[in-house]
Amino acid sequence: MDIGPTPETIPTQPQAPAASLGDRYTAHDRPVLISGVQALLRILIEQRRLDRTAGLNTAGLVSGYRGSPLGGLDLALWREQKLLAEHDIRFQPGLNEDLAATMVWGAQQLDAFPGKRVAGVFGMWYGKGPGVDRSGDAFRCANMLGTAALGGVLAVSGDDHGAHSSTYPHQTEQSFQSVLMPVLHPASVQDIVDFGLAGIALSRFSGLWVAMKTTSETAEQSGDLIVPASRHFATPDFALPAHGLNFDPSLHFPADRAELERRVLTERLPAVFAWARANRLDRLIAGDHRAEIGIVTIGKAHLDAVHALRRLGLDRHPAIALYQVGMTWPLETAGLADFAAGKRMLLVVEEKRSFVEAQIRDALYNLPADRRPAVLGKTDAAGAPLLSPLLELSPEALIAAFRRVLPDAGIALPEAAPAPAAAPANVATLARTPAFCAGCPHATSTKLPDGSFATAGIGCHFMALDDDPATRTFTHMGGEGATWVGLAPFTDMPHVFANLGDGTYTHSGVLAIRQAVAAGTAITYKLLFNGAVAMTGGQPAEGGFDVPTIAAQIAAEGVRRIAVVADEAARLPPSAK
Repeated sequence: MDIGPTPETIPTQPQAPAASLGDRYTAHDRPVLISGVQALLRILIEQRRLDRTAGLNTAGLVSGYRGSPLGGLDLALWREQKLLAEHDIRFQPGLNEDLAATMVWGAQQLDAFPGKRVAGVFGMWYGKGPGVDRSGDAFRCANMLGTAALGGVLAVSGDDHGAHSSTYPHQTEQSFQSVLMPVLHPASVQDIVDFGLAGIALSRFSGLWVAMKTTSETAEQSGDLIVPASRHFATPDFALPAHGLNFDPSLHFPADRAELERRVLTERLPAVFAWARANRLDRLIAGDHRAEIGIVTIGKAHLDAVHALRRLGLDRHPAIALYQVGMTWPLETAGLADFAAGKRMLLVVEEKRSFVEAQIRDALYNLPADRRPAVLGKTDAAGAPLLSPLLELSPEALIAAFRRVLPDAGIALPEAAPAPAAAPANVATLARTPAFCAGCPHATSTKLPDGSFATAGIGCHFMALDDDPATRTFTHMGGEGATWVGLAPFTDMPHVFANLGDGTYTHSGVLAIRQAVAAGTAITYKLLFNGAVAMTGGQPAEGGFDVPTIAAQIAAEGVRRIAVVADEAARLPPSAK
């Protein structure tokens, strides 16, 4: 009777190394679970490792300003300070987004001064969509001067397409395009790392800053990531100018500004096209040249499209090919033209306003009519609305769009499932009512004297707009009260209060106070101090200013009267009791 192998004959297997949470930042060639925010840290650590392997003595700098969906990035960076230090990566948060961008810009000018200790500094900037808007001038100047050959910059935006945690829905592609920064748009955590490392390599090669757009779905999701131990980016067949493409300390501003513009438009951007073609940032996902219908996908909408096709049973349909655009600007048109060849129709699936779709139309415009496919996206072939530019797309929205346009292209679709019955009108739905944290001064300090009015801004006190009809209107971050400065000369109302959080005060709000003083406006700022940037995770405001310090600062600004108020007298500074 065979009783199986004895212990002596059982072959021993090598023991797999014990898994740990730290593997997400260091493991290679095997899957790790990682969030989109953590994937941004992995980019930095992996870039330094790749440079070390290549014998390059580089360092890294990351700076930015918190804001959903990247609100937890600074917390993650602080938690991993030891690991960052081991890889010569410095995290220096900015007081606001444009100052952070300026610091990253400065590190690219290492060769402008003597005494450098490293060969180059690769950089990462991060900020919420409104922070991209705020930083436009810094971006434009930094991108015009260029990146270092062993530096490179990745500018990461956090876009809130559905306004889940923002004043308004926003998208940043057009802002980056306006300052001539190439834009990458990942669809997953794997894309974040792959595109992020590609972006730094592209930035080094072209001399341009490279943007990478994330959304709530990509930054806040978690998923499997596999980082190969070796990685190689192809060098394109591109004739480099004698002076190179990177930051050139021999050029002087403003005397050489025309030359700087020429280099960006006639040398660096063509280099971007060549690099993108050589490294296939845009890629064929499914199907081949024989397919007559092409679906072009961008970012998170790529996964929505894949899901919608699978639910319709069309994910392996021979007449449909799927093409994912990784670099949304400037669109790499040679690969797009190859994909479009032989197609009768291209359906462009992207969220928000048309961006890639418009570039595709431009790229194909001059083709002969019999070789030019119909381009659908925000509208159908008849010009009727198809994919909404509002808020976010979903697999359900794409299924409805596919049902409208694919049958006209000869694609048979399964019968539509019957719509679910409507819920009874009296069924309660769950709702989450925003509320101030227990003990926060915003909960009581936003109350107003009878007959008074207040304006709001960015911060937890924004909730007063819902709680108190006397709190009206709002501003962008740092503009608190400045709207009243403009309005005051044209109304008989003598005075308003302006709510201002201490985090916003440090970010930029002190300038709004300075503006009100300069204009001699009758306004009372209620500076709500809780010692934390509460809306984004409770981070400390940069500089760590306390109440006496802020009081001294605004006194120096020329504020006429300062009162320190607290619910408990024991919390007041000695001089205020």
